[in-house]
Amino acid sequence: MRETKKIIGLLIALAMAVVLFAGCGQTPDDKGESDTGTTNPGSSQTEDKATGTDNRGTDEGQENPNPVDPSEVPVVYMTTSISADGLMAIYEALGASPEGKIAVKLSTGEPGSNYLRTDLIGDLVQSLGATIVECNTAYGGSRSNTAMHYQLAKDHGYTDIADVDIMDENGSMTLPVTGGKNLTENYVGASFANYDYFVVLSHFKGHAMAGFGGTIKNISIGIASAEGKTNIHTAGRGGSMWSAPQDPFLESMAEAGKSVVDALDGNILYINVMNRLSVDCDCDSNPAEPDMHDIGILASFDPVALDQACIDLVYSAPDGQSLINRIESRNGLHTLEHAESIGLGSRAYRLESIDD
Repeated sequence: MRETKKIIGLLIALAMAVVLFAGCGQTPDDKGESDTGTTNPGSSQTEDKATGTDNRGTDEGQENPNPVDPSEVPVVYMTTSISADGLMAIYEALGASPEGKIAVKLSTGEPGSNYLRTDLIGDLVQSLGATIVECNTAYGGSRSNTAMHYQLAKDHGYTDIADVDIMDENGSMTLPVTGGKNLTENYVGASFANYDYFVVLSHFKGHAMAGFGGTIKNISIGIASAEGKTNIHTAGRGGSMWSAPQDPFLESMAEAGKSVVDALDGNILYINVMNRLSVDCDCDSNPAEPDMHDIGILASFDPVALDQACIDLVYSAPDGQSLINRIESRNGLHTLEHAESIGLGSRAYRLESIDD
Protein backbone atom coordinates (compact mmCIF):
# COMPACT_ATOMS: atom_id res chain seq x y z
CA MET A 1 0.00 0.00 0.00
CA ARG A 2 2.86 2.37 0.86
CA GLU A 3 4.51 1.65 -2.49
CA THR A 4 1.22 2.44 -4.29
CA LYS A 5 0.93 5.80 -2.48
CA LYS A 6 4.53 6.66 -3.35
CA ILE A 7 3.89 5.94 -7.02
CA ILE A 8 0.71 8.05 -7.02
CA GLY A 9 2.56 10.92 -5.29
CA LEU A 10 5.37 10.79 -7.83
CA LEU A 11 2.89 10.86 -10.72
CA ILE A 12 1.11 13.94 -9.26
CA ALA A 13 4.42 15.76 -8.73
CA LEU A 14 5.52 14.94 -12.27
CA ALA A 15 2.23 16.28 -13.70
CA MET A 16 2.56 19.55 -11.75
CA ALA A 17 6.12 19.99 -12.96
CA VAL A 18 5.02 19.58 -16.58
CA VAL A 19 2.30 22.23 -16.11
CA LEU A 20 4.68 24.68 -14.47
CA PHE A 21 7.31 24.15 -17.14
CA ALA A 22 4.78 24.79 -19.89
CA GLY A 23 3.62 28.05 -18.27
CA CYS A 24 7.10 29.42 -17.54
CA GLY A 25 8.42 28.49 -20.96
CA GLN A 26 6.06 30.80 -22.83
CA THR A 27 7.91 33.47 -24.75
CA PRO A 28 6.66 36.67 -26.37
CA ASP A 29 6.74 34.82 -29.70
CA ASP A 30 4.46 32.15 -28.21
CA LYS A 31 1.94 34.86 -27.34
CA GLY A 32 2.01 36.20 -30.87
CA GLU A 33 2.70 39.64 -32.27
CA SER A 34 1.10 42.43 -34.30
CA ASP A 35 -2.65 42.04 -34.82
CA THR A 36 -3.01 38.66 -33.13
CA GLY A 37 -1.96 39.53 -29.59
CA THR A 38 1.36 40.83 -28.40
CA THR A 39 3.57 41.44 -25.42
CA ASN A 40 3.92 45.18 -25.18
CA PRO A 41 7.55 45.61 -24.01
CA GLY A 42 7.33 49.37 -24.13
CA SER A 43 4.85 49.43 -21.28
CA SER A 44 5.28 45.98 -19.71
CA GLN A 45 1.65 45.29 -20.52
CA THR A 46 -0.06 42.56 -22.51
CA GLU A 47 -2.79 43.43 -24.96
CA ASP A 48 -4.75 41.40 -27.48
CA LYS A 49 -4.82 43.96 -30.24
CA ALA A 50 -7.12 41.88 -32.41
CA THR A 51 -9.95 41.81 -29.89
CA GLY A 52 -9.14 44.74 -27.65
CA THR A 53 -8.84 42.58 -24.54
CA ASP A 54 -6.91 44.56 -21.97
CA ASN A 55 -4.81 42.44 -19.62
CA ARG A 56 -2.99 45.31 -17.97
CA GLY A 57 -2.51 45.29 -14.25
CA THR A 58 -3.58 41.68 -13.75
CA ASP A 59 -1.59 38.69 -12.58
CA GLU A 60 -0.95 35.95 -15.12
CA GLY A 61 -3.73 33.39 -15.10
CA GLN A 62 -6.27 35.71 -13.48
CA GLU A 63 -9.30 37.02 -15.32
CA ASN A 64 -9.19 40.76 -15.91
CA PRO A 65 -12.06 42.29 -13.90
CA ASN A 66 -12.19 45.27 -16.30
CA PRO A 67 -11.86 43.94 -19.85
CA VAL A 68 -11.91 46.48 -22.65
CA ASP A 69 -14.91 46.33 -24.95
CA PRO A 70 -13.45 45.50 -28.41
CA SER A 71 -15.78 48.05 -29.99
CA GLU A 72 -14.25 50.79 -27.85
CA VAL A 73 -10.58 50.04 -28.53
CA PRO A 74 -9.11 52.68 -30.85
CA VAL A 75 -7.77 51.59 -34.22
CA VAL A 76 -4.26 52.53 -35.30
CA TYR A 77 -3.72 52.18 -39.05
CA MET A 78 -0.27 51.44 -40.45
CA THR A 79 1.53 51.35 -43.77
CA THR A 80 5.18 50.53 -44.41
CA SER A 81 5.17 52.81 -47.46
CA ILE A 82 6.92 55.99 -46.35
CA SER A 83 6.01 57.98 -49.42
CA ALA A 84 3.59 60.67 -50.56
CA ASP A 85 1.22 57.92 -51.72
CA GLY A 86 1.57 56.06 -48.42
CA LEU A 87 0.79 59.21 -46.46
CA MET A 88 -2.31 59.88 -48.56
CA ALA A 89 -3.44 56.27 -48.12
CA ILE A 90 -3.04 56.31 -44.34
CA TYR A 91 -4.99 59.57 -44.12
CA GLU A 92 -7.77 58.15 -46.28
CA ALA A 93 -7.91 55.01 -44.11
CA LEU A 94 -9.16 57.17 -41.24
CA GLY A 95 -12.22 58.21 -43.22
CA ALA A 96 -12.05 61.74 -41.84
CA SER A 97 -14.10 64.60 -43.24
CA PRO A 98 -12.52 67.84 -42.03
CA GLU A 99 -14.53 70.99 -42.62
CA GLY A 100 -13.79 74.67 -42.30
CA LYS A 101 -10.31 76.09 -41.96
CA ILE A 102 -7.81 73.23 -41.63
CA ALA A 103 -4.42 73.42 -39.92
CA VAL A 104 -1.61 70.93 -40.44
CA LYS A 105 0.53 71.04 -37.30
CA LEU A 106 4.10 69.93 -37.83
CA SER A 107 7.54 70.82 -36.60
CA THR A 108 9.35 73.09 -39.02
CA GLY A 109 12.61 71.68 -37.60
CA GLU A 110 15.98 73.28 -37.08
CA PRO A 111 18.42 73.46 -40.02
CA GLY A 112 20.13 70.10 -40.45
CA SER A 113 17.48 68.15 -38.55
CA ASN A 114 15.24 65.27 -39.65
CA TYR A 115 12.15 67.45 -40.21
CA LEU A 116 9.44 66.11 -42.54
CA ARG A 117 10.31 66.91 -46.13
CA THR A 118 7.87 68.54 -48.54
CA ASP A 119 8.18 65.76 -51.13
CA LEU A 120 6.60 63.46 -48.53
CA ILE A 121 3.87 65.71 -47.12
CA GLY A 122 3.10 68.13 -49.97
CA ASP A 123 0.34 66.13 -51.65
CA LEU A 124 -1.57 65.66 -48.40
CA VAL A 125 -1.25 69.28 -47.29
CA GLN A 126 -2.37 70.61 -50.66
CA SER A 127 -5.26 68.14 -50.95
CA LEU A 128 -6.60 69.53 -47.68
CA GLY A 129 -6.16 73.16 -48.69
CA ALA A 130 -4.55 73.49 -45.28
CA THR A 131 -2.36 76.04 -43.55
CA ILE A 132 0.86 74.75 -41.98
CA VAL A 133 0.97 75.96 -38.37
CA GLU A 134 3.76 76.07 -35.81
CA CYS A 135 4.86 78.10 -32.78
CA ASN A 136 8.11 79.73 -31.79
CA THR A 137 10.60 78.00 -29.54
CA ALA A 138 11.59 79.06 -26.04
CA TYR A 139 15.22 77.94 -26.17
CA GLY A 140 16.79 80.15 -28.83
CA GLY A 141 17.88 78.78 -32.18
CA SER A 142 16.52 79.59 -35.61
CA ARG A 143 12.85 79.42 -34.57
CA SER A 144 12.76 81.61 -31.47
CA ASN A 145 12.10 84.77 -33.44
CA THR A 146 9.02 85.03 -35.68
CA ALA A 147 10.80 86.62 -38.65
CA MET A 148 13.58 84.05 -38.52
CA HIS A 149 11.02 81.28 -38.14
CA TYR A 150 9.15 82.32 -41.29
CA GLN A 151 12.46 82.39 -43.14
CA LEU A 152 13.27 78.89 -41.96
CA ALA A 153 9.84 77.66 -43.06
CA LYS A 154 10.63 79.08 -46.49
CA ASP A 155 14.10 77.52 -46.50
CA HIS A 156 12.59 74.13 -45.73
CA GLY A 157 10.11 74.47 -48.59
CA TYR A 158 6.94 74.74 -46.54
CA THR A 159 5.86 78.08 -47.99
CA ASP A 160 6.00 76.49 -51.47
CA ILE A 161 3.22 74.02 -50.60
CA ALA A 162 0.97 76.05 -48.27
CA ASP A 163 0.48 79.21 -46.28
CA VAL A 164 2.44 79.10 -43.01
CA ASP A 165 1.19 80.57 -39.74
CA ILE A 166 3.46 81.01 -36.72
CA MET A 167 0.55 80.90 -34.32
CA ASP A 168 2.13 82.85 -31.45
CA GLU A 169 3.29 85.68 -33.68
CA ASN A 170 0.78 87.84 -31.82
CA GLY A 171 1.11 86.22 -28.42
CA SER A 172 -0.84 83.56 -26.56
CA MET A 173 -4.35 82.49 -25.73
CA THR A 174 -5.28 80.38 -22.72
CA LEU A 175 -6.90 76.95 -22.65
CA PRO A 176 -8.16 75.44 -19.39
CA VAL A 177 -6.61 72.20 -18.19
CA THR A 178 -9.02 69.84 -16.46
CA GLY A 179 -7.98 66.89 -14.31
CA GLY A 180 -4.29 67.75 -14.27
CA LYS A 181 -1.82 67.32 -11.40
CA ASN A 182 0.46 70.16 -12.46
CA LEU A 183 -1.23 72.59 -14.85
CA THR A 184 -4.50 74.48 -14.56
CA GLU A 185 -4.07 76.33 -17.84
CA ASN A 186 -2.15 75.99 -21.09
CA TYR A 187 -0.88 78.84 -23.27
CA VAL A 188 -1.10 78.22 -26.99
CA GLY A 189 -0.49 80.42 -30.01
CA ALA A 190 -3.12 83.16 -30.24
CA SER A 191 -4.23 82.13 -33.74
CA PHE A 192 -5.06 78.59 -32.59
CA ALA A 193 -8.67 79.76 -32.42
CA ASN A 194 -8.69 80.60 -36.14
CA TYR A 195 -8.80 76.94 -37.16
CA ASP A 196 -11.69 74.52 -37.22
CA TYR A 197 -9.77 71.26 -37.65
CA PHE A 198 -6.21 70.11 -36.89
CA VAL A 199 -4.30 67.41 -38.74
CA VAL A 200 -1.37 66.66 -36.43
CA LEU A 201 1.51 65.43 -38.56
CA SER A 202 4.43 64.32 -36.42
CA HIS A 203 7.88 62.89 -37.04
CA PHE A 204 8.28 60.15 -34.40
CA LYS A 205 11.80 60.08 -32.96
CA GLY A 206 13.80 60.34 -29.74
CA HIS A 207 14.04 63.47 -27.63
CA ALA A 208 16.77 64.70 -25.30
CA MET A 209 14.35 65.73 -22.54
CA ALA A 210 11.12 63.77 -23.10
CA GLY A 211 12.73 60.50 -24.22
CA PHE A 212 10.64 60.42 -27.37
CA GLY A 213 8.62 62.85 -29.43
CA GLY A 214 5.45 61.97 -31.27
CA THR A 215 1.84 63.07 -31.30
CA ILE A 216 1.52 64.03 -27.62
CA LYS A 217 4.59 66.23 -27.77
CA ASN A 218 3.34 67.85 -30.98
CA ILE A 219 -0.04 68.81 -29.50
CA SER A 220 1.49 70.03 -26.24
CA ILE A 221 4.94 71.58 -26.63
CA GLY A 222 4.29 72.02 -30.35
CA ILE A 223 1.05 74.00 -30.11
CA ALA A 224 2.17 75.89 -27.00
CA SER A 225 3.40 79.41 -27.51
CA ALA A 226 6.94 80.22 -26.40
CA GLU A 227 5.39 81.26 -23.07
CA GLY A 228 3.42 78.01 -22.95
CA LYS A 229 6.50 75.91 -23.66
CA THR A 230 8.18 77.30 -20.56
CA ASN A 231 5.01 76.67 -18.56
CA ILE A 232 4.97 73.01 -19.63
CA HIS A 233 8.68 72.44 -19.14
CA THR A 234 8.51 73.83 -15.60
CA ALA A 235 5.23 72.01 -14.85
CA GLY A 236 3.59 75.35 -14.07
CA ARG A 237 6.19 76.20 -11.45
CA GLY A 238 8.06 78.88 -13.40
CA GLY A 239 11.80 79.43 -13.36
CA SER A 240 14.35 77.72 -15.56
CA MET A 241 12.87 75.27 -18.06
CA TRP A 242 16.04 73.19 -17.82
CA SER A 243 15.84 72.45 -14.12
CA ALA A 244 12.26 71.26 -13.59
CA PRO A 245 11.63 67.79 -12.13
CA GLN A 246 11.33 65.19 -14.87
CA ASP A 247 8.06 63.39 -14.14
CA PRO A 248 6.02 66.58 -13.60
CA PHE A 249 7.36 67.83 -16.95
CA LEU A 250 6.24 64.63 -18.69
CA GLU A 251 2.86 64.82 -16.96
CA SER A 252 2.47 68.45 -18.01
CA MET A 253 2.92 67.52 -21.66
CA ALA A 254 0.00 65.11 -21.36
CA GLU A 255 -2.09 67.70 -19.51
CA ALA A 256 -1.38 70.44 -22.06
CA GLY A 257 -2.19 68.02 -24.86
CA LYS A 258 -5.52 67.20 -23.26
CA SER A 259 -6.44 70.89 -23.11
CA VAL A 260 -5.92 71.13 -26.87
CA VAL A 261 -7.96 67.99 -27.58
CA ASP A 262 -10.75 69.17 -25.27
CA ALA A 263 -10.86 72.55 -27.02
CA LEU A 264 -11.13 70.97 -30.47
CA ASP A 265 -13.89 68.59 -29.37
CA GLY A 266 -13.13 65.83 -31.86
CA ASN A 267 -11.98 68.03 -34.74
CA ILE A 268 -8.48 66.56 -34.79
CA LEU A 269 -6.61 63.53 -36.14
CA TYR A 270 -3.06 62.27 -35.74
CA ILE A 271 -0.40 60.85 -38.07
CA ASN A 272 3.10 59.71 -37.03
CA VAL A 273 5.88 59.20 -39.58
CA MET A 274 8.47 56.68 -38.34
CA ASN A 275 11.50 57.43 -40.50
CA ARG A 276 14.98 58.74 -39.72
CA LEU A 277 14.54 57.41 -36.17
CA SER A 278 17.32 59.30 -34.44
CA VAL A 279 17.58 59.46 -30.65
CA ASP A 280 17.47 63.25 -31.11
CA CYS A 281 14.54 65.44 -32.08
CA ASP A 282 13.94 67.85 -34.94
CA CYS A 283 14.75 70.70 -32.55
CA ASP A 284 18.38 69.52 -32.75
CA SER A 285 20.33 70.95 -35.68
CA ASN A 286 23.00 68.27 -35.28
CA PRO A 287 21.09 65.09 -34.41
CA ALA A 288 22.69 61.70 -33.96
CA GLU A 289 22.58 59.64 -37.13
CA PRO A 290 19.80 57.02 -36.94
CA ASP A 291 21.07 53.49 -36.32
CA MET A 292 17.77 51.68 -36.92
CA HIS A 293 15.64 51.07 -39.98
CA ASP A 294 12.61 53.11 -41.03
CA ILE A 295 9.31 51.53 -39.95
CA GLY A 296 6.29 53.17 -41.57
CA ILE A 297 3.48 55.68 -41.17
CA LEU A 298 0.74 55.26 -38.54
CA ALA A 299 -2.50 57.16 -37.98
CA SER A 300 -5.34 57.24 -35.47
CA PHE A 301 -8.01 59.40 -33.87
CA ASP A 302 -6.47 58.53 -30.47
CA PRO A 303 -3.14 60.27 -29.69
CA VAL A 304 -2.18 57.94 -26.84
CA ALA A 305 -2.90 54.79 -28.83
CA LEU A 306 -0.87 56.15 -31.74
CA ASP A 307 2.21 56.98 -29.67
CA GLN A 308 1.93 53.66 -27.81
CA ALA A 309 1.81 51.73 -31.10
CA CYS A 310 4.96 53.53 -32.26
CA ILE A 311 6.68 52.74 -28.97
CA ASP A 312 5.75 49.07 -29.32
CA LEU A 313 7.17 48.95 -32.84
CA VAL A 314 10.44 50.44 -31.62
CA TYR A 315 10.66 47.91 -28.79
CA SER A 316 9.98 45.01 -31.15
CA ALA A 317 12.52 46.20 -33.73
CA PRO A 318 15.79 44.23 -33.78
CA ASP A 319 17.80 47.45 -34.07
CA GLY A 320 15.87 49.75 -31.75
CA GLN A 321 18.08 49.57 -28.65
CA SER A 322 19.58 53.07 -28.91
CA LEU A 323 16.15 54.67 -29.06
CA ILE A 324 14.86 52.39 -26.30
CA ASN A 325 17.77 53.49 -24.11
CA ARG A 326 16.96 57.14 -24.76
CA ILE A 327 13.26 56.61 -23.93
CA GLU A 328 13.96 54.71 -20.72
CA SER A 329 16.72 57.05 -19.54
CA ARG A 330 14.14 59.88 -19.50
CA ASN A 331 11.28 57.74 -18.12
CA GLY A 332 9.49 58.64 -21.34
CA LEU A 333 6.75 56.04 -20.95
CA HIS A 334 5.42 57.99 -17.99
CA THR A 335 3.94 60.48 -20.47
CA LEU A 336 1.72 57.72 -21.84
CA GLU A 337 0.85 56.46 -18.37
CA HIS A 338 -0.29 59.89 -17.23
CA ALA A 339 -2.02 60.67 -20.53
CA GLU A 340 -4.18 57.59 -20.17
CA SER A 341 -4.89 58.26 -16.50
CA ILE A 342 -6.31 61.74 -17.26
CA GLY A 343 -8.43 60.54 -20.17
CA LEU A 344 -6.41 61.80 -23.11
CA GLY A 345 -6.60 58.39 -24.77
CA SER A 346 -6.04 54.65 -24.49
CA ARG A 347 -2.84 52.63 -24.42
CA ALA A 348 -4.80 49.63 -25.66
CA TYR A 349 -5.35 49.65 -29.40
CA ARG A 350 -5.94 47.54 -32.49
CA LEU A 351 -3.24 47.74 -35.14
CA GLU A 352 -4.47 47.40 -38.70
CA SER A 353 -2.18 47.28 -41.73
CA ILE A 354 -3.52 48.92 -44.89
CA ASP A 355 -0.83 47.26 -47.03
CA ASP A 356 -2.75 43.99 -47.52
